[in-house]
Amino acid sequence: MIIRIFIAEVPLAQQAAFEVKFKAISVPLVQNYDGLISLEIGKGTKWNPLQYVMVTQWESEAHLVDFAGENWNEAHIPDEMAQFFTAFSMYQFHEMNLEEG
Repeated sequence: MIIRIFIAEVPLAQQAAFEVKFKAISVPLVQNYDGLISLEIGKGTKWNPLQYVMVTQWESEAHLVDFAGENWNEAHIPDEMAQFFTAFSMYQFHEMNLEEG
């Protein structure tokens, strides 16, 4: 399993429009791919009010390649969403088995 974390910064003035498009475009795009185990989205707290996060879990690297291409370590941003971001980052992690020594 691979965990993928996308963090984006969106200016306060654009957040309402961003949230509408994010729910209508980005979330369904990810939800419709084979190999997706889970999807969580979050909005910043008072300590990070400009940030949004999307955390996904994928069955395998092959599923991520199907979704985002060979460079799946890079963010997969629909053209309609790119205008909202002042910054973003992408992180990937392999599942860690806590039962092994």
